[in-house]
Amino acid sequence: MSEPHAPGAGPEVEERPDVAGMPPVGTADAGPDDGWHRLSPRMLLVHPLLALRSMIVPLALVVFQVMRGDGLSGGGPWIWIALVFPVLAVVFGLLSWHFTRYRFTPEQLQLRTGWLNRKLVTAPLDRIRSVDLESSLLRRVLGLTKAQVGTGVDTSQITLDGLPREQAAQLRVDLLARSHLADDEVAEAGTPQDAPAGEPERSLPAPEEELARIDWSWLRYAPFSLSSLVVVAGALGVLGQFGDDIPVDEVAVAEGAWEWVVAQAVAVLVLGALAILLISWLLVSTISYVITWWNLRLVREGGGKIRLTRGLFTTRSQTLESGKIRGVLMTEQFLLRFVRGGELAALATGVGAGGSVKLLPPAPRRVVQDVGHQLLGEDGPLTMPLVGHGPRARRRIHVRRQWGSLVLAGLACIPTFVLDVWIFEALPWWGPLAVLAVVVLLNLLIAESAWRNLGHGLTDGHVIVQTGAVIRSREVLERAGIIGWTLDQSFFQRRLGLADLTATTAAGNEQLLAPNIPVPLAVDLADRATPGMLDGFRA
Repeated sequence: MSEPHAPGAGPEVEERPDVAGMPPVGTADAGPDDGWHRLSPRMLLVHPLLALRSMIVPLALVVFQVMRGDGLSGGGPWIWIALVFPVLAVVFGLLSWHFTRYRFTPEQLQLRTGWLNRKLVTAPLDRIRSVDLESSLLRRVLGLTKAQVGTGVDTSQITLDGLPREQAAQLRVDLLARSHLADDEVAEAGTPQDAPAGEPERSLPAPEEELARIDWSWLRYAPFSLSSLVVVAGALGVLGQFGDDIPVDEVAVAEGAWEWVVAQAVAVLVLGALAILLISWLLVSTISYVITWWNLRLVREGGGKIRLTRGLFTTRSQTLESGKIRGVLMTEQFLLRFVRGGELAALATGVGAGGSVKLLPPAPRRVVQDVGHQLLGEDGPLTMPLVGHGPRARRRIHVRRQWGSLVLAGLACIPTFVLDVWIFEALPWWGPLAVLAVVVLLNLLIAESAWRNLGHGLTDGHVIVQTGAVIRSREVLERAGIIGWTLDQSFFQRRLGLADLTATTAAGNEQLLAPNIPVPLAVDLADRATPGMLDGFRA
């Protein structure tokens, strides 16, 4: 049940047998509805839950009102309102499944959605550059997968949510093979006319090369991630809102051994809070690490594709085209630096918000550097010593940090002198001076760290910039991906002969910033990185 490949519609693709009802890639199914297919009926179990999740806020308010009405018997009209939500979820799920259809023509993948506002999204088959697969726990139980198909031109993707697992895997292979053959055709079209007679040999796709695989000894780096500490601190802060309900200050509730606890209430609470914070931090960071990076595997496939697979409950398979990767970003959070750890992300075009894809979790710095160099195709950018920005940059960084110290000290003066009240009963008149001294020392350490981490470098193929105080980041950008330069100077920077040099690119956050760099170094770096681009400026 398929039509022959249309003449001139691109390279011929060998037809594969149907996989769970999927027509062969490159053909159109001549069905009764012009080849349109619905997603798996098993999505009727998923769509209502997705609809309920979007209604979670009003549903929670309704449930709260029911509970205030002494349960089901006293809930009044709120009971009927609560029953409406599941009905709406089922209706919306049924409509979404019924009006979502897709098909393959000889040239395009087409997706049609919407029951009030109809939308038709298309993607040329020979322009598809990525097929990302994602399967949540519920979808895995039902044997379903969500496929996101992208052309690599922008961040938009065609989402086929509800394909059988085997069909989605075969779809990925077929579509990426189609785009690879299209690239070969373009390359062959550019063959010089005086090439040797005969049909050029088509190189076979290179075998799969594994770049990295999860090593569970890396778990020791999980607790050193500051993101987990922020989550735990936030959760404890919310719980702390209910601290007034705990009768720690009522001696009547303490008997026997608890009398000592009450007498030492402050010390016990502080130590207990620190112990809870530490244990929660270790548990949350370790569990999050395992759930997110379970079965991590980073490989280079035939045709220049980089594939990342990971996830315990929700499995994800993401594909990047090597030609779209313009650089890498190695980050070393403050605590990770003490244990020689780091994280790695790829800077690429057409991969979504932020323009980066995280490739490695907290791992040994040596592993991060090795994988980064394999992606860059050049050794050295992540390990080479960098050129510092000099003593003037150091002075500017320190001065800017200490302005914050003065602001905090001034705020401490308001309750002490202006309002004639004390924050604590034991706070003396010199309290603001103590705040100033502590903050000045802290900012001194932060500013010194920021200056020591600041630097730039240049290799045969890449520009390197390193910044950061608490989180040190080394960003490596391909020189061929730079499309322009911007040199900014504030009033104080002009007096010091410094500037902020920005390389404009289409990858990552679309710019590479080298702050507080001496102007001669900035001009020299830009001129050597992109020869000829600054000729008019230098003149």
